[in-house]
This record gives sequence, C-alpha cells and structure tokens, in this order.
Amino acid sequence: MVLHYSSFINGIEQEGEGEIKVTDPSNGKVFATVSKVTANQIEEAIEGAYQAFQSWSQKLASERAHILFRAADKVREIAKDIGRLLAQEQGKAFPDAEKEVLGAADCLEYYGSLAMNIVGEIPPNSASHLQSLAIRQPVGVVFAVAAWNYPVSLISWKVAPALAAGCTVIVKPSRETPLSTIEFVKAINEASLPEGALNVIIGDNTLISQKIFSDPRIRLVALTGSTETGKEFIKASAPTVKKLILELGGHSPFIVFADANFEKAVKDGLKRAFRNAGQICNSVNRILVEGKIKDSYIKAFVEATQKLRLGGAFEEPAPDLGPLVNQAGIERIKDFIEDAQVKGGKVLWGGKKPDDPRLQEGFFFEPTVITEVTPDMKIMNEEPFGPVVAIDSFQSIEEAIEKANSVRYGLVAYLYTQDMKKAFRVAERLEWGSVAINNISPDSLYAPYPGWKESGLGVELGHQGLEEYLEWKHIKWEI
Repeated sequence: MVLHYSSFINGIEQEGEGEIKVTDPSNGKVFATVSKVTANQIEEAIEGAYQAFQSWSQKLASERAHILFRAADKVREIAKDIGRLLAQEQGKAFPDAEKEVLGAADCLEYYGSLAMNIVGEIPPNSASHLQSLAIRQPVGVVFAVAAWNYPVSLISWKVAPALAAGCTVIVKPSRETPLSTIEFVKAINEASLPEGALNVIIGDNTLISQKIFSDPRIRLVALTGSTETGKEFIKASAPTVKKLILELGGHSPFIVFADANFEKAVKDGLKRAFRNAGQICNSVNRILVEGKIKDSYIKAFVEATQKLRLGGAFEEPAPDLGPLVNQAGIERIKDFIEDAQVKGGKVLWGGKKPDDPRLQEGFFFEPTVITEVTPDMKIMNEEPFGPVVAIDSFQSIEEAIEKANSVRYGLVAYLYTQDMKKAFRVAERLEWGSVAINNISPDSLYAPYPGWKESGLGVELGHQGLEEYLEWKHIKWEI
C-alpha cells in the first residue's frame, strides 16, 4: 500500500495539485506520495501564520511554555510511529530514528522552559528627565527549512525556539523525507496550538521560494542545508531584508595526536565518519594523524572499517550503516573517489556498491577509506556527504592547525590528545564554531551551535538559539 500525505495549513490537511514520490532508500521503491502545494495555498499559509502571530505573540510566556510541554508529550506518545516513517524514508536504523524523534521532543520541552526567561533591560538614563526600557519581542513569521538527513531533529531546532519566542512558523520539509516532518508538525498542533501558528508546506521549491522571499510578512528564514543553498537564500532575502539563521555545510577535521588514547581515537573516528552513512554536516571527512602513529592508525582504522555491517532500517540487530538517501548521493561519492584516484589517492577499502545480493536494490555504498591524499583533491576541500573519509598526516602542531583550517567551512572540528593544555591551545586557534575534545558529540541542546566561515550565519541551540527569534525594542519616555 502506498501512503499519501498533503500539506498542513491552518490546522487542516490540504490537498494540492500533482504529487511528490517518496522512496525507501533501502530498496529504491516508492512507498508514499505527497500532494504539491499550490500558489494559493502558499499564500493561505503565509496569511494564516501572519494572523496567528497577532494572537500567539501576545500570549503569556507561561501559556506558550505549557503548550510546548504538551507538544513534547504528544510527540513522545507517537515517537515510534514517527520513527518508523523516518527510518523508511531516510534509511537510518529504526533505533536511531526513534532516538531522533525523542530528542526533538526534548527540544520542545527545553525551549518551553526558556520561554519564561525572556527578559529585557533598563539602560542608563541619557538625561535626568528621561527613562529607557529595552524589551525583547518576537521577530514575526518564520520560514523554516530542514535537511533530509535529520528531518525531525533539525526542524525541532527551529520550530521550538520560534514558538517559544512568540513567532509563528511555516515549515518546508525536504522532498526526500517529508513524512516524518509532517507527522511531527501535526503532533505539535494537537497540543492546542492556535490554527495557523505552525504549518507545513511541500511542493515545487522554486514556487515556494518565490512566494516566501518576496513576501514582507515573512521576517526570518531558518535553514539547515548546503552552503550553496545558503548563498542563494542570502541573495533571495535581500529585497525584503529578512533575518537569516543558516546552518550550512561542513568538512570536519579529526585531529589525532600521538599521545591520544589510540583505541578511542580509532573507534570514535570510525563512528563519526560513517554514522548515518556519512550523511551529517559534522561528519568526519578528513582524519589528520600525527606522523609517528600514521601507519598504525591507518591499519587499525581500515581493519575496523572492514567489520562494519550494512543493512536496512529495520534489520535486527541494527546495522552499522544504512543506505544513502538516493542515487545522486552515490554518484557524488563516486565522483569524489575518482577524483582522488586520478590525483594519486589510494583506496584502501570500499569505493563501490557492496557485493551482497540483498543490498543491490537500495542505495547502499561501502564505507570507503582513502590515503595518499593531496591538498588539491575534492575529498580534502569539499563535503562528500557520504561514507568516505580521507586520512592524512601532520608533523607539528602548526601543520595540524594549518591543515584543519585550510577549507572554507567551519562547523565542527574534533581533537584527540591526553595533553589538555595542548588541546585548549589548539582548540582556540581552530577556525570552527564547535571543537570536540576527545569526544564525538559536538552539539548540545544547552549550548550554542554556530557555523564559522561558509558554514553558516547565526546560532542554533542553547539560549542563544532562542535569542535569534527575538528583536530588541527601545522604549523611551519622559518622567
């Protein structure tokens, strides 16, 4: 049976015109369709969100908080159901998909708690007969776009702080993974959210962008996506000067010093390189190993890679790697590998579709390790967004820092050493928004997650993520 979904506007599902096919990447088969939103329905979503903002923004912070708490509970109640949809449309193992949904519920709860902490300031008087008050107010209607690799988690990073601040939201999920996002939005609406406060539209990207970016009622655009898409959003937002929060591409270095915990550095590097089939913006793309342990590290890493098991989302036990999201992802990885080989790179493991007959129909690709890399290779400069990692070496701290900082990205860097003085000296000089020392968990609900250089604008997560959805207003009066 093929499932069917539609956009969710002003509290109801609305059938559009035409349809988008949703494919299970584990077998390449279509298992759902989504009707495409019309121009009139986009206008209806914008107007509905704008009207809902007039009342939602005026609710007491405690009211918004309690609605978000209820929303978190609603999501938890159906986490398995949303997780199954997420696993099927994206390809990740079901336990990971369910964990993602539960994490999104935690995000709703966290920002619900922060809603009651939005405070202003009383600046010093500019004259004895004058008094000033600086207050924080919601920016307005938000257009939120999430990537297909973590469709529920990443949209929660936007929806939760926006609603907590008093904004209303129009969500656009990825065409690859729309189903889990739609169900997530519907669950939040069941928590007595006013009609129009949270909508989801899906359809032709060009049509949606034209309507959204030209409309002055949309005051902020929040995107998780590629750096190229982010640059297009910057251009499109200029005519109406919209605020932007952009979490963009990455090309994470994984720096391993000779004094690191060797086994942990191998184990963690493997996980961060191949988790979610490498389809993560903070995935490890380049492992930089101190020269004196390079050979032993490569040997151990390749041996560990060879033991990884590929499989579908619902296999038990859960596989180490699932499929890529589509055939285009496979072609991109092949291009990176071919480029490296032409320029002298050596593939030590992987580099092709698996031979296992049960994996032939899906978009599976072997975890791939490349050595003998050079600075001019694509794998050393661009984000492959798949299960491929390059291993390079360095001879000094200065060289490690230089190589880590050599790319245009600056999202997350990883650093392994048991010398914490050295760790902090290096971390301070890395041009990356987050630096994880001896761990592979760079993001946290409770801390800012910024992108430096071409990895983004603004901040997500932490109380800083809430502040992005607020504007300052100065009120001054005579006393």
